[in-house]
Amino acid sequence: MQIDPPVDLPDQVSRALREDIGSGDVTAGLIPAHKQFRAHVVCRQQAVLCGLPWFNETFRQVDPAVRIHWRLSEGARVAADTKLCELSGPARSILTGERTALNFLQLLSATATATQHYVEALAGTQTRVLDTRKTIPGLRSAQKYAVRCGGGQNHRIGLYDLVLIKENHIAAAGSIRAAVEAARVTAPGLRIEVETENLDQVREALEVHADIIMLDNFDHDRMRSAVALNRSHPNRALLESSGGISLERVRSIAETGVDFISIGSLTKNIDAVDLSMRFD
Repeated sequence: MQIDPPVDLPDQVSRALREDIGSGDVTAGLIPAHKQFRAHVVCRQQAVLCGLPWFNETFRQVDPAVRIHWRLSEGARVAADTKLCELSGPARSILTGERTALNFLQLLSATATATQHYVEALAGTQTRVLDTRKTIPGLRSAQKYAVRCGGGQNHRIGLYDLVLIKENHIAAAGSIRAAVEAARVTAPGLRIEVETENLDQVREALEVHADIIMLDNFDHDRMRSAVALNRSHPNRALLESSGGISLERVRSIAETGVDFISIGSLTKNIDAVDLSMRFD
């Protein structure tokens, strides 16, 4: 799978290593400096493999003498008890980089795996899975990369690349119309999304030519009504369902006809993939 990793990847790894190593790995210092080791990484559960660039960069920064041979590619589906890669090189360096490298790999594989579950649940529909900004601080670009690895799509990256007018923005501006009109002045050229809580707000967002309309915590009947309203309106928008999304109900939401379903749990509720490194 060819997905370009984020440009801040080296910085993410560098911060993680500084956090872990600090003034030095005092335990690895027990191993003679000349000692060479071979090791391998095993995945203990079914998963989507994601995070190879972070794993590789970790050992590149710790010690370029560590060699890594991957048996699988980024984005591959992995069966339980699969050997992912072999490492060889200075024992101290492998031990020092082990936890940071595995942390990245298990976190990003978890996000990619969760995303793929939702994508598979929507197979045959036109609805696409989106992530949110509910990410681990400092690792947003990494997690959004993992969402793409799992077959999902990225929502806005931050507060700068899409205008998302939510309940408090509407209250402060006075109305949806006032908020959208102000956005066209302050952020010309950016797409505008409006969060709505009822059909009257959907209608108002359509009247002011919102590009995307978020249906926040709509039940299925109201979603279907919103879809019908949108299809009959001359200013059609893309519709995004959000709030209370679960794997069990995601397909029934897609079948209402919405274009997107945004799911915060992809990057927020992380159940790390079970990985272990073993020395040969």
